[in-house]
Amino acid sequence: MPEGPRALLRTAVDAAFTSVDRGMDRSRVEEAFLGTLGFSGWQLGNASAVLAEEARIGHAPVTRVENACASAGFALRAGARAIESGERDVVLVVGLEKMSDSPSPHRRYWLGVSGDTEWERLAGLTFAGVYALMASRHIAEYGTPREALAEVAVKNHANGLLNPNAQFHKAIDRAQVLAAPRVADPLGLLDCCPVTDGAVALLLAAEEVAKPLTDTPVAIAGTGAGSDALALQERDSMTSLAATRHAADEAFRRASFDRSTVGFLEVHDCFTIAELLAIEDLGFAAPGEAARMTLEGVTARNGRLPVNPDGGLKAKGHPIGASGASQAYEAFVQLRTSAGPRQISGVERALTHNVGGSGASATVTLFERV
Repeated sequence: MPEGPRALLRTAVDAAFTSVDRGMDRSRVEEAFLGTLGFSGWQLGNASAVLAEEARIGHAPVTRVENACASAGFALRAGARAIESGERDVVLVVGLEKMSDSPSPHRRYWLGVSGDTEWERLAGLTFAGVYALMASRHIAEYGTPREALAEVAVKNHANGLLNPNAQFHKAIDRAQVLAAPRVADPLGLLDCCPVTDGAVALLLAAEEVAKPLTDTPVAIAGTGAGSDALALQERDSMTSLAATRHAADEAFRRASFDRSTVGFLEVHDCFTIAELLAIEDLGFAAPGEAARMTLEGVTARNGRLPVNPDGGLKAKGHPIGASGASQAYEAFVQLRTSAGPRQISGVERALTHNVGGSGASATVTLFERV
């Protein structure tokens, strides 16, 4: 899109304030957090000041959070904890990335900086190549059929058709996914998320502040985060992300409900294998079982456990620093039953899962309708 980072910020923040049911003045924002990688170096200086200026909240401190693709997830966690601590009553959380204005070689360089640059990059391993290694190992260990990876893409493109904010509004089938040009075997072009521009703004408020503003509030019921080794060769497993497991365990310890009551998942499907890994690491399937769930339609929008009803990163797009906030937005509209044609019936609780790079960082956030 032609809009630059400043215009993206303005548009997202303005939309957040105009969407408050009974209105909110910007002067009530006490702090803000900006999640962004700063892709291609668009703002290597003080991006926090840019947000304060464009959001017209110059009175409030702004902190930039950078944890690769999990930047907005960690920004959301920081904002939620600021309110949970009692230190703040109203917090603005924004995710931002401008990616389309750089040439392809520059994009490939910046995508790679989220992984291990000492060994993986020097060996010629691309970002897709890292996830291809995970996919190959998953196939070897569990006999994961290539059709299951393809079905992730098919499902998420079908969901993206119902999302006006999705980058791709195009149905695909398994045959197309399987026949697509190889990017890093076994992953093809249609197994990979696109380069995307985007910004998302979220307003968080303490319960007593939120109640007068809306009749349909959505609460953050628990947050969690985890970390792991940066390089694949330093991890205990190539088919499981320890950071995701740690983040999920912490989030559920903080929440008042367990996995059995979660209505849908928004997971970090930067590549199709990543969705299968997420379902397993989050504790909704045993190791190696997510493929079967996917092929049986369990994770479809009308299935028992819908995954990525907004199209996921695969179809909605993956503006790196904004993706975690975009997932939270989907949880918000679904739990308020305002998701339009992609609305899931009867959901009361949701989980969002945001991963940094090849899995060295992760956040999990739990939401429930109040």
